[in-house]
Amino acid sequence: MSKMTPQEMARQIGGGLLSFPVTPFKADLSFDEATYRSNMDWLCGHDVAGLFAAGGTGEFFSLTPSEVPQVVKVAVEETRGRVPVLAGTGYGTAIAREIAIGAEKAGADGLLLLPPYLTHSEQDGLAAHVEAVCASVKIGVIVYNRDNAILQPDTLARLADRCPNLVGYKDGIGDIELMTRVYTRLGDRLTYVGGLPTAETFALPYLDMGVTTYSSAVFNFVPEFATSFYAAVRRRDHQAIHAGLRDFILPLIAIRNRKKGYAVSIIKAGMKVIGRDSGPVRPPLTDLTEQELAELAALVAKLPLTAAQQAAE
Repeated sequence: MSKMTPQEMARQIGGGLLSFPVTPFKADLSFDEATYRSNMDWLCGHDVAGLFAAGGTGEFFSLTPSEVPQVVKVAVEETRGRVPVLAGTGYGTAIAREIAIGAEKAGADGLLLLPPYLTHSEQDGLAAHVEAVCASVKIGVIVYNRDNAILQPDTLARLADRCPNLVGYKDGIGDIELMTRVYTRLGDRLTYVGGLPTAETFALPYLDMGVTTYSSAVFNFVPEFATSFYAAVRRRDHQAIHAGLRDFILPLIAIRNRKKGYAVSIIKAGMKVIGRDSGPVRPPLTDLTEQELAELAALVAKLPLTAAQQAAE
């Protein structure tokens, strides 16, 4: 059980960079617990405000409902309270509640509620879904606004009134008008998280709309770059931001955009590039080709050396 209140969790994650660790798999696609423990311990050694276990980059969609609490439990054990651990949950309402309860028992400090499986719904149905998940746990819940689960400001306001543990809103669609209306309506009631793929691209304009944090997938394999970029965003250092976009993020996006599902696959590939091979992605995703892996390795090699690397030379 988390020792943090939902509000404490929300405040903490709103003040720094967030990331979604990959879920390592063995060659037979089973969960690689030892590698996951090593990765989580390593990531905690960097400046991160929260880690989302079994999230989107962690291939939540390919995990079974029983695997999610297992992954979360290992994450909680390995982080040892150094950072909040939030868990993914989703699918239909009944499954989302089941996963949420299991994640809370595993020690998660909060939940990210991903869109329901497949179907589109009206606002009343989406609201009932969110409220049911919030009511099933005491830990804080962040709703992920994307795809078939786009909550409008009035709906969010009603949910915020009814659900004290609804503490966050993650934007995954990039509708600036909607984001502005949500922030204007809800203000400081929620913590706002940037959640578009390769969120660094949108970090600066979103900061001006009240989105103080975002989820960095590249933090998985280049944490020094990710934290430095986030610091540049917070101080509005346009020169450093544009250099990071030009030299790393945009070339990475060019590789990512070649095939569907590469938003996750390229992060697993990055782990392999830096010597923390976390195995393949599970179907229906596909891994990068050897040529694409080499291109990614070349991008990483061009990044400035860290202090530890400089000392080793």
